[in-house]
Amino acid sequence: MSVTVPGPTPPDTPTGAAAGAAAAAPAPQAPPIPPTPPVPPTSPTAYPVPDAAAHLAGRWTVDRVLRDLATGTHGSFRGTADFTPAPDGDGCLLHIEDGELDWAGARGRAGRTLRLLPAPDGTAEVTFADGRPFHDLDLRTGHWTTRHPCGPDVYDGTFTVLSADTWRVSWRVTGRAKDQLLTTVYRRR
Repeated sequence: MSVTVPGPTPPDTPTGAAAGAAAAAPAPQAPPIPPTPPVPPTSPTAYPVPDAAAHLAGRWTVDRVLRDLATGTHGSFRGTADFTPAPDGDGCLLHIEDGELDWAGARGRAGRTLRLLPAPDGTAEVTFADGRPFHDLDLRTGHWTTRHPCGPDVYDGTFTVLSADTWRVSWRVTGRAKDQLLTTVYRRR
């Protein structure tokens, strides 16, 4: 089964069969939370990127750890991310992720599509596939923080470029019904 994250669902939220199974199943005694994906050693400073879209273009592996801090439930997403020119020729890149989601023991295909709209200064605006705003992105120093309000929840994102071929994003999600940490490492293929 292939699942595309629809509507306002935040980018790293479990969807499809895995989310349904996780919601229907009682919270099991959780094994230890898996570690954050390993990251190669880095220098004390982030890796500056003068043009976000040019740097991200291409294919990446995706290793994501999802943690529900309120319940102890955890999972992972492993797959690929392709940043390719949109077919409509508007100059944006499509960020398409596809892979396998394992959430609280339920497994299934999952994916999402975002749009990266480059700006002349090397920054970019990221939107959902339907054009709704998601967040801004400025990797010129190699490090960026951003915030995305989503209904009653808030997504605080931290982007760090570790090298020419590795970057990491962490989303801390808080709100009435959410207390999550989503950490992803992307590696160029």
